[in-house]
Amino acid sequence: MAELSDTPAQPHAAVSFLKQTANTVCSLLITFLGLLAVTFIIARIVPVDPVTAILGERATGEQIATLRTKLGLDDPLWQQFLIYIRDVFHGDLGLSIRTRDPILSEIGRYFPATLELSTLGIIIGIFIGIPAGVLGATKPGSWRDQIVRLIGLMGYSMPVFWLGLMGLLLFYGHLGWVGGPGRLDSMYEMMLDMKVKPVTHMILIDTALAGEWDMFRNALSHIILPASILGYLSMAYISRMTRSFMMNELGQEYITTARVKGMPERRVIWVHAMRNVAVPLITVIALSYANLLEGAVLTETIFAWPGLGRYITDALLINDMPAVLGGTIVVGAVYIGINMFSDFLYRLADPRAK
Repeated sequence: MAELSDTPAQPHAAVSFLKQTANTVCSLLITFLGLLAVTFIIARIVPVDPVTAILGERATGEQIATLRTKLGLDDPLWQQFLIYIRDVFHGDLGLSIRTRDPILSEIGRYFPATLELSTLGIIIGIFIGIPAGVLGATKPGSWRDQIVRLIGLMGYSMPVFWLGLMGLLLFYGHLGWVGGPGRLDSMYEMMLDMKVKPVTHMILIDTALAGEWDMFRNALSHIILPASILGYLSMAYISRMTRSFMMNELGQEYITTARVKGMPERRVIWVHAMRNVAVPLITVIALSYANLLEGAVLTETIFAWPGLGRYITDALLINDMPAVLGGTIVVGAVYIGINMFSDFLYRLADPRAK
């Protein structure tokens, strides 16, 4: 009888899972198509003629007409949009006006630097923000809680460019504790291609894999300050949300029951309460990480960090709109991917979400 009752449940669960997966894929696809529609519209309304930008102002009328036909700019807008979607899904984001190189290959050179910087920043934010939020929640209104809230408020209030400049002035200019702008000192920069094989294009990982520990330490001295600033910004958000979630959980009946039974306070907080706090905290961390990946423009500019944010900014300053829009598409795709991954982790952490 048990086997007969279990049999129909399996296909029902499989069908439910397939429907859920199909809904998620459709939602992501619609979101990505909306992103493409926005970038397509921007490309058509900006006061920059791509033909003139490519050929220059001295181009003849015949050259302009030929290139417009080749780029499909004389086709109806709906047809241009379909061609645009087709090219993007084939990995063709166009050519950079500045370098005439494929935009996707250029982004492939710049994005690992942003990924490395933002990943280290979110790690710092998580390992400081979560304990700080828990510390404030366990003693609300105490001096510890006030310090945590003050540090978080400062992280929200102070502009990132000011933090970057003050950090460079103090820790690099005055104290000499960290490296300056850029990813490496000029001496190591010249030796990088000769001594290190670009496996991931992330210097810390590639230098460690190559066993170049002097270069690794130099790269670490350069990345630690901008990563700490990004980590501080994410820590302010993570600590605030952790404090809010934890205070809500510590007021629940199951926590009171655990305390009455004599369970150690550390176990009550870090095992029972944190198990439920971790579920919404996954979304908070994912959003914070996505914001670091897309919002590190000012940090990369101040620290001369050759990442995607600086690539988009430099392209914008010289009206290289294909590069700007290509970078925007990549950032949007990464944002969508991180949200999808956080949704998967959310379902994994909370069986009720399945």
